[in-house]
Amino acid sequence: MNEALRNVFDRSVAAVALVLLSPVLLVISILVKATSPGPVLFRQVRVGKDGRPFSICKFRTMTHTGATGSAEVSPLGDPRVTRVGRVLRGWYLDELPQLLNVVRGDMGLVGPRPETPEFVALYSEDERRVLSVRPGLAGPSTLGFMNEAERLAGHADPNAHYRDVLLHERVRLDLSYLEQRSFGYDLRLLCRQVIAIARH
Repeated sequence: MNEALRNVFDRSVAAVALVLLSPVLLVISILVKATSPGPVLFRQVRVGKDGRPFSICKFRTMTHTGATGSAEVSPLGDPRVTRVGRVLRGWYLDELPQLLNVVRGDMGLVGPRPETPEFVALYSEDERRVLSVRPGLAGPSTLGFMNEAERLAGHADPNAHYRDVLLHERVRLDLSYLEQRSFGYDLRLLCRQVIAIARH
């Protein structure tokens, strides 16, 4: 599938998903707003295709003072995460607003996970190849790092461990995606992601 058709397919699926999931999105919005002061959505600058920055959308899962736009990571047991936020993260429901990013064309359904500018600045020249395609909601590194919060919790400085180790492990997985990228492979990754979330 060429890029134009892939883009149309991704945007169409995301638009339909937003309509079908609108009751769920409404309920989550009410819960986030009713249980913690602050905005419903969390926005953060991420780096997309060809290094272009865009604003990613998620349901806010942290206290408003803890939900910063900086390049921070969140280990398991992070006290900044709200009670509702823990549930949303556990079922990956906080990621649903990113369907808006897919509709806008910032992201695709499948692709490398978008990082913040601070972390992208740490990429090697070879690692920057992940910026040659649109980032995605699902992808090899998203699937492979579903236990990231647990891995971070075992380190005294989670930010340093992510910066020095996990970041580059994630990029290596996403680089492998570039070699196998196809419509069929994308569908398999999406199915594996849904199954993994249900099991998780």
